[in-house]
Amino acid sequence: MTSEAARPSETGAVPDLAALAKVVARQRAELDRLQETAATSVVLERAKGALMARTGCSLDAAHEELQHRAKAAGRTLLEECWITLGGLAPSGSTAALPPRADDVADRPPSPAPPGAEPDGEALARFARALVRVGGPRDLARCLLDHLPPDIGAEAVMIYTRLPAGGLELVGHAGVDDVLVEQWRRVPPLSGIAALDVLDSGEARWLENTRADRWRYQLIGEPAERWPTRAWLPVTDGGGSADVAIGVFRRRAEPFAPDARRHLLSAARLCAGPLRMFGIRQHPATGADADAVRTVFDRLPGTSVLLAPLRSPSGDVEDFRIDAATADTSDTVGRRGRELLGLRFRECWPATAGEPLWQGCLDTLASGRPYESEPFAQQQVVAGVGELATYSARVARLGDGLVLNWIRHAPSDRQEQRLADVQRLGNLGWANWHLVTDEVNWSSQVFAILDRDPARGAVPLAQLATLALPSDMPAVAGAVTDLVLEGRPCDVPFRIATRDGARHLRLVAEAVPDDRGTPVEVHGFVQDITAQRSAELALVASERAILTQHGVLQAERTMAARLQDALLPLPKQPVRLSGLRVDIAYLPAQSGLNVGGDWFSAIELPDGDALFVVGDVAGHGVDAVAAMALLRFTAKGMVITGSSLTGALARLNALLLHSRDPQGTATMVLARYNPREGRLVWAQAGHPPPLLVRDGKARYLDRPFGMLLGATDTARYEESECRLAPGDRLVLYTDGLVERPSECIDRGLERLARAAVLPGRDGSAPLDRLLGALLEAERRDDVCVLDIGVPGESEQPAWAPSPE
Repeated sequence: MTSEAARPSETGAVPDLAALAKVVARQRAELDRLQETAATSVVLERAKGALMARTGCSLDAAHEELQHRAKAAGRTLLEECWITLGGLAPSGSTAALPPRADDVADRPPSPAPPGAEPDGEALARFARALVRVGGPRDLARCLLDHLPPDIGAEAVMIYTRLPAGGLELVGHAGVDDVLVEQWRRVPPLSGIAALDVLDSGEARWLENTRADRWRYQLIGEPAERWPTRAWLPVTDGGGSADVAIGVFRRRAEPFAPDARRHLLSAARLCAGPLRMFGIRQHPATGADADAVRTVFDRLPGTSVLLAPLRSPSGDVEDFRIDAATADTSDTVGRRGRELLGLRFRECWPATAGEPLWQGCLDTLASGRPYESEPFAQQQVVAGVGELATYSARVARLGDGLVLNWIRHAPSDRQEQRLADVQRLGNLGWANWHLVTDEVNWSSQVFAILDRDPARGAVPLAQLATLALPSDMPAVAGAVTDLVLEGRPCDVPFRIATRDGARHLRLVAEAVPDDRGTPVEVHGFVQDITAQRSAELALVASERAILTQHGVLQAERTMAARLQDALLPLPKQPVRLSGLRVDIAYLPAQSGLNVGGDWFSAIELPDGDALFVVGDVAGHGVDAVAAMALLRFTAKGMVITGSSLTGALARLNALLLHSRDPQGTATMVLARYNPREGRLVWAQAGHPPPLLVRDGKARYLDRPFGMLLGATDTARYEESECRLAPGDRLVLYTDGLVERPSECIDRGLERLARAAVLPGRDGSAPLDRLLGALLEAERRDDVCVLDIGVPGESEQPAWAPSPE
C-alpha cells in the first residue's frame, strides 16, 4: 500500500523538519561566512607583511597605505591586497610594488549596459571568490565563472613559462581533456600567442581567425571553434610577465573597450593567487641561471638542483628541477636539460612517501644534510630499463636543494643485499675458529646482543654467560654438543638489555677437518623478541577469550532462563474478552530468547482486555531486566486503575529517575471493551497498529507519544478505534518491518501487503504473515500480537491467557 493512510502519522512526533532545515542552512551560511572572513584576513595580513618588508613601515602604516591605494584607485581593499601580493618580485629582484593609483586598467569604466553588473562590482566579487581558490585549476574555473556574461567567455587556459623555455599549462576550465593533453606543454616555438604575450608583456586580442592563423598557431579543433580570444599577461612589479591567461569566446565580434579593461583588471588580480600557489617562482633566466646550468652540465654523476613549490598554506607540494647533470635521467628516459622545469615527483613518482622524499623535506626545513640507505631504482640505459642500487645525498643550497645519487658497484650491491637480509630478518652472522680462537661477528650481532663493538666479540665457550641464569645450562649444553660431537644446534635463550629481556635464537653448525674434528663454527644469532611477544600475547588472548566466552555463555543462559520465566509463550492462540490472540516471539539469534522485546495479553477484572507490545534498546541481562520492569509495572498500573496515558507517563519517569538508568524503550498500550467493541490505545515512540478489515489493511493514526526514557517533559495522548466482527489488529515491534539501509516506510508497506495475503493451505494468518516478511538472518528481535475479532458464527476452542 502506498496511500497516506498506510503510513504512520508524524504530527508532533518529530521536530519540524522545515524549521530544522532553516537552522542548518543558517549555520552553514554562518560557517561559510566565517571561513571566508578567515581566508580574507590571511590575504590582508600577507599584503601588509609585503608592504612592511618593502618599505620598512609599521603594521598600522601598511594597513593605512593599502586603504589609501584602494581608495585612490577606486578598488576594494581586498582587490588592492591581491594586486600588492601579485606585484612582489622574485627573490633578488629590485622591482618595486605597483603604483598607488596610476594604472591604465583603473580608468573609469563606461556605463554598464542595461541589466549588466557594474564592472567594479564584478571585480570586487571576483576578488572575494579568490580567497577560496585552492590551486591554478580552481583559479581558471573561478575566473571563468566570474567574468561578466556580456563578455561571453567559454574557456580559460593559464600558462606559465618554463625555465628552459616553452610553456606549461597549469590551469584550465571549459576545455576538454583531449585538447588539454595536446597543449599541456608547448615548446619554445615561434607563432605561439602566449609566448608572444610573455615576451612583450602586452595583451594580444585575436579577433579575426583568418588573419590570426597566419601569425599564430591557434588552439582548438577546429580553430574556428573560438572566433575571438584574448591572451593577457600576468606581470610582476617590474613589468615582466611569466604567466599568460587565455580567454576564449564563441562570439565573432571584437572585444569591446569595457571588456578589454575588465579582462586586464581580472588578470592583474590573478597575480596574487598565482604568487601564493608558487606558480610564479621561476629562478632568474639571466646569466646567473645559465652559469649554474652550465656547471651542472659539466659535473659528473647524477645530480639535480631543486626549488621548492609551496601551496598557499606554505607546505611543500613538490620540487621544480632548475638544473641537472648530463648523466641524470628520469624513469622515462629524459636526460639533462630535458628535465629543466619539470616536477620532481613527475620525473620520479615512486619517491612519493619514501624516506628520500621525507629527507628532502627535513633538509629544506633544518638545513642538515640527509644521506639515505641504499635503495633500488629503475634506470634507462640505451633505451632499456634496468634496476640499479643507489644511495642518495641531499644538501641545502640557498632556498633550494642539491640532490645527487651514487650508484653502487655489483660487489657493493651484494654486500648491501647481505646487510638488508640481516636487517630485515633481525639477525647477524657469527664465525668462531676453534684452532686460532679467532672470532668474527657482523655488526648486526653486536646490535642484537646489545654489546658495544669496542668490547669485541665473545668466544664460543663464553657465549652462555650472556644468557639469563635460567637459560645458561641450555646454551652451554648446546655449545658443548656442537664443539665435541659436531652436532648442529638451534637453541632459544634470553639476555638482559637496557630495554628489558630480549628473546634470541642461536643456530650454528660445525665445520670438521679431514679427521672429523670440529675446527670452525659458523651460524647466526636472531632476535625473536617480537615473535615471542606475539606468541605470549596470543596465548594470553586465547585465555581471555575462553574466560570471556564462559562469562558470556553463563550470562546468556541466565538471561534466557530469566526471560522464559518472565515471558512465557503460549503453544496455541489464546482467547481474551472474546478475541482470538495469536502470539509470536522470535529472537534475533536462533535458539537464544534474550532480548528487549516483550508482550502482555491479559483480561482485566472488569472484563476488558489489555494488550501491550514493547521494545527495550539492547540485548542481554540489562535488556531483560528493563523488559521485566516495564512489563509488570505497566500491567500493575492499568489493573489498579491508571489510564493508558497515565501509565506511560509514570513509566517514562521510572526509566529517567531510577537508581540504575534503564535506557530507552518504545511501547503500545491497548485496552479493548468487548461490550462496546471499542479499542482505546496509546503509544510511546512505537510503530502504529495495523487494522485489516474486509481484505484491506490500513495503519491507525498515531496519537502523540514520546519515546520512554528520552525526556522528562514527555506528553502522551489516547486514540480510539471500533472493532467489527472479522477485523484483525496486528501489534508488532520494529524488528518485523526494519531492514538495514532501508526506509521504514517500505517495511510498513511490505507488512500491509503481507497482512492481506489469502490463505491457500489452511495456515494461520500469523504464520502466513511471518513467512512473507521474515528473512533468514535478522538483526533484531520480533514480537507480534495478531488479534482477531471472531465472526458471528465462529465458535473456536482457544487456550486461556498465558498470564
